[in-house]
Amino acid sequence: MAYTVTPSPVGPVGSQYCVYKVELSICGQNLLDRDVTSKSDPFCVLFVEVNGKWVELDRTETAVNNLNPAFAKKFIIDYHFEEVQKLKFALFDQDKSSMQLYEHDFLGEFSCTLGMIVSSKKITRTLLLGNGKPAGKGMITIAAQELSDNRVITLSMAGRKLDKKDLFGKSDPFLEFYKPGDDGKWMLVHRTEVIKYTLDPVWKPFTVPLVSLCDGDVEKQIKVVCYDYDSDGGHDFIGEFQTSVARMCEAQDALPLELECINPKKQKKKKNYKNSGIIIVKSCKITRDFSFLDYILGGCQLMFTVGIDFTASNGNPRDPSSLHYINPMGTNEYLSAIWAVGQIIQDYDTDKMFPALGFGAQLPPDWKVSHEFAINFNPTNPFCSGVEGIVQAYSACLPHIRFYGPTNFSPIINHVARFAAQATQQQAATQYFILLIITDGVISDMDETRHAVVQASKLPMSIIIVGVGNADFAAMEFLDGDSRVLRSYTGEEAVRDIVQFVPFRDFRNAPKETLAKAVLAELPQQVVQYFKQQNLPPVNSEPA
Repeated sequence: MAYTVTPSPVGPVGSQYCVYKVELSICGQNLLDRDVTSKSDPFCVLFVEVNGKWVELDRTETAVNNLNPAFAKKFIIDYHFEEVQKLKFALFDQDKSSMQLYEHDFLGEFSCTLGMIVSSKKITRTLLLGNGKPAGKGMITIAAQELSDNRVITLSMAGRKLDKKDLFGKSDPFLEFYKPGDDGKWMLVHRTEVIKYTLDPVWKPFTVPLVSLCDGDVEKQIKVVCYDYDSDGGHDFIGEFQTSVARMCEAQDALPLELECINPKKQKKKKNYKNSGIIIVKSCKITRDFSFLDYILGGCQLMFTVGIDFTASNGNPRDPSSLHYINPMGTNEYLSAIWAVGQIIQDYDTDKMFPALGFGAQLPPDWKVSHEFAINFNPTNPFCSGVEGIVQAYSACLPHIRFYGPTNFSPIINHVARFAAQATQQQAATQYFILLIITDGVISDMDETRHAVVQASKLPMSIIIVGVGNADFAAMEFLDGDSRVLRSYTGEEAVRDIVQFVPFRDFRNAPKETLAKAVLAELPQQVVQYFKQQNLPPVNSEPA
């Protein structure tokens, strides 16, 4: 699910329907003093990289005479997990009123990705001059906050003694909720289901985003209208009232809130008119519908592991036709997949130490087949430093192993699942595991793999499979439960879809970013889904 659709006023509740907007707050410390008679007058400019060029996005106000500014103006930027979003923060001393940056003295700059900032929530770094040297003792602090209002409201409504509108029976009541629109007219936000043949309806509880119901303002007046349903669409008006979310929140399970449903025409006509029935707020609860970004800003780490297929069907790595052949450009499809996924995920793991495992090869010295070996040949410490470390270990191990078979996935899936199971003992949303398997072909241990995936679906874990070469990948599509629920050979169903499969051949001629987008598109959803199922809020989350 890509995060580009803006929230609709009525619709499913969930962060996947929103663009994530991040607010960045900037402070400077010990900036260079460029003014002779007074201190510098700094301002900060934010650049984003677009097609390899830096483009100015926004700039702060100028802090007069201040070497330790805290800028009031915030930078607001759309956040896309599945992209590398490169940012540059440059500070200048304002000398003239010119908008041209070359007219102002340069105080230093800092470049990073948006992923780095949100995964740390707050970073302080040294400012650098154009030559890469520190700008004196100058530092910059950048703090991130998600802007979207993630609160949702759940209402339980009922009615009592509503007016009878049908000649030969009782009413068929339903409710409509309205908020004031920008044009001053009432705008429909939610409609309940119809309850047939009753003057004392009890509607099903429903949940809507708080932004949809009242623009996030609990004091704002909303209007509730009660109608009697008619199949021809000419619904009969029973009555209405105005209230606010703050007032409805007074309702408790033991003490419901009762509101009179008024028909203004009847009220004018009849002297002894009391009401057209009572609408009861049985309960009203505001909670937070946490997003992927909430979990990341809460300190959740994405733990990345790579599994590489070294079976004989790949071909001899010294032969240019082999999928493991490293071409004169220093790459192949395996390396391209590692770079595409790793460069995004590495921002979300503070120590950037990633286990890299191989399967389907014979290993020295006794040439036994292994389906779960450290490609750095250090079984007690299979970690590689950053994506570069994985690439180096991969290139170094190729001459020392014999490609063999079969293509067994389950040992590596179970390997990562063991660590994911340990993480569940913490009872906090602190770690989520991602296994990238790169393979050239058909799975030999399909039953065991299906079983391993079904068991892993209960854990904080997702599996990305990239198919390289031109083999038949029908079995991989089967594991990717987009079209149907995956079952183990025992008949047990996966509790959620955790496998994302993409064939590399679909991206051979596309820009390298498109592979990362396709591979990582479902991951934020999978992370949120797991922690919600476990009822785990982000660490340090605020109450609603």
